[in-house]
Amino acid sequence: MAPTSEKSKSFNVVVIGQNGRLMYEALLFAASLRENDPDFKGRLFIAEPQPGPNWSENPKIQNTDLLTALKRLNAEILPFESVHFGQSYPYGNKIEVLKALPEGEPFVFFDSDTLITGPISTIPFDFDRPCASLKAEGTWPEIELYGPGYGEIWKSLYDKFGLEFESTLDLDQPDEYWKRYLYFNAGFFFYKCPKLFGERFMQYALDIKSDPPEAAELQSFDPWLDQVALPLVIHSFGGARRTIPEDTLDGAMSCHYRTFPLLFARESDDVIAKLQSASAPNWIKKVLKEYEPMKRMVFQNKGQKVRDMFDQDNLPLREKMIRNRIKKAKLWMR
Repeated sequence: MAPTSEKSKSFNVVVIGQNGRLMYEALLFAASLRENDPDFKGRLFIAEPQPGPNWSENPKIQNTDLLTALKRLNAEILPFESVHFGQSYPYGNKIEVLKALPEGEPFVFFDSDTLITGPISTIPFDFDRPCASLKAEGTWPEIELYGPGYGEIWKSLYDKFGLEFESTLDLDQPDEYWKRYLYFNAGFFFYKCPKLFGERFMQYALDIKSDPPEAAELQSFDPWLDQVALPLVIHSFGGARRTIPEDTLDGAMSCHYRTFPLLFARESDDVIAKLQSASAPNWIKKVLKEYEPMKRMVFQNKGQKVRDMFDQDNLPLREKMIRNRIKKAKLWMR
């Protein structure tokens, strides 16, 4: 029998769930996965940081109704320790959780504020060649007058870890334009082994934070540390800008909505319908309604008011402009 290729393997899915906003988002994620990919055969993990010195309050999920709903959705709670990050940098959760996942089993990490809108189990992932979300804006680095440019800053980071730089460039984009350089949103990423990926992700992140190259010394890494390290990690494992079909994740099969006002402002009618359907069962709705933004936006139709403020086919160019308009109408919440 021929060996099973990495492309044809089942895979695990993991999102972060902890006390507060993330546990409600994780429940909605789980409900959307089960509804829109009933044939998903991997394990669904809700990763839960454990109490410790890096948290001032207990981050564990303490809502028994929510835990019962997750169990009913066949989601497994996955405890993990916050050794290097925690409350001071919660984005580090997505790095620290990887050591708790089953070693040697392909995984896909999603940010909790994501909806699954199609059968992700049909995506031809090549788990040998990782990639991540390109749903990003040019948030890092912040170029200063007379300071080093994009090319010099990014090259210094690749040089720091002995990585080749030139092949990462998108030569269709102009020099010193942020899209020319490999830059991801960490809203999803995947690889064939969480231990290997996580160890390197942690090493790169900590090294960048503690000892940045000279060209990047004046840059802020909070909150962008994970997104600065991620392209380097992906490139080091032979990944690329895109190794899955374009209209899959961040397309027809998932939506990284980030906040509910943004979801209603800019996503498609299909995404809105999938949100409403996944949250409709009473045993899910009664838990989600405890979270004020979901209660008001999804169940009390404030989301439709936000939606009516925008032409989804002609949205403002920058997200900040969308946020400001929603805030002016006093409908912004997270």
